[in-house]
Amino acid sequence: MVLNYIWVAFFLIAFAVAIGKTILTGDFSVWSDIMHASFDSAATAFEISLGLTGVLSLWMGLMKIGERGGVIAFFGRVVSPLFSRLFPGVPKGHPAMGSIFMNVSANMLGLDNAATPLGLKAMQELQELNTKKDTATDAMIMFLVLNASGLCFIPISIMMYRAQAGASNPTDVFLPILLATFIATLVGIVALCIRQRIRLLDPVLIGWLAGMAAIIGGIVWFFSSLPKEQVELYSGFIANFLLFSVIAGFLIMGLRKRINMYDAFIEGAKEGFKTAVMIIPYLVAILVAIGMFRASGAMSVITDAMIAAVNALGFDSRWVEALPTAMMKPLSGSGSRGMMVDLMSTYGPDAFVSKVSAAIQGSTDTMFYVLAVYFGSVGVRKTRYAVSYALMADITGSIAGVAAAYIFFG
Repeated sequence: MVLNYIWVAFFLIAFAVAIGKTILTGDFSVWSDIMHASFDSAATAFEISLGLTGVLSLWMGLMKIGERGGVIAFFGRVVSPLFSRLFPGVPKGHPAMGSIFMNVSANMLGLDNAATPLGLKAMQELQELNTKKDTATDAMIMFLVLNASGLCFIPISIMMYRAQAGASNPTDVFLPILLATFIATLVGIVALCIRQRIRLLDPVLIGWLAGMAAIIGGIVWFFSSLPKEQVELYSGFIANFLLFSVIAGFLIMGLRKRINMYDAFIEGAKEGFKTAVMIIPYLVAILVAIGMFRASGAMSVITDAMIAAVNALGFDSRWVEALPTAMMKPLSGSGSRGMMVDLMSTYGPDAFVSKVSAAIQGSTDTMFYVLAVYFGSVGVRKTRYAVSYALMADITGSIAGVAAAYIFFG
């Protein structure tokens, strides 16, 4: 229901701002801009779904091999102590546990193309346990917030964009992003545990969270000791090596179990194709609303007001130019990425505001995209409190990104 109100609000705010611009400035072109944005966004939604078709078919085919080979069940047993606490409604040993682990792992490695089909597979398995098929379960919401908070150890794409823009050290945002995304994920988990009445003082849960904090600290220490030219090299190698190792592991276990891997792959690939088609209407709905919101100038009105407010209060406003990235991040991944690239081209990739924007961009995932795709893939319409908690994690990540940029780049 919350997503419904937000979706309608995008259209109504865009309409109100367009009327205001027409009356105050006599600018009639805003109406054509809005309609062009609606058509372009609808086409973009289809292109995204079309692009996902191949990736979904590939990874859901591989996941079917992993499922029949017992790999997914093995991963599920490994993380069962933690996930049985975070997902008490999912039975121990259920395939969803392994799929959730695979999705979270892909996100941690910055492998967006792999994470999405793995996440869709997890949602389908969680839906099998859902007694009210149109309503999100607590487990689904926990999973969605984990994805929206976007814990990422290796932000390969952001470092690549900075390198293309000519940054003197494209990897210098690695540590700020790592800290920001960890804080966003931790806040999301803790808040949902409170909301879902999950015992936070459970020794196993505390142990896992403390272990994650130790891993984050170790990564920060390791990469901060490396020469800058080796950070990107090692991070990219680790991510891709682990990914290919997972594929090889699936195939090896398939050989060991003597399953027909070709048939298993085809079966999974067919499921991936069906899923890609199913999400098209949901993507069209959310991307058209966001596109019209941007084209109307509503985003500019909000950011200009924020800049004026910060300056009036006498605070350091260097970060405010990066605010459009933070505001666009929950709405559109490509939109926020465009904001980041625009700042780098305007001020230079080594400018403070460009680094703040990169830290914000890497702090969380695209919330509304995640909700639209994942819930849409299983036909869930009643999202309950998913939007508010995902948005809280997103805002936390943006604030942490700004703070981390000040700590490292001052």
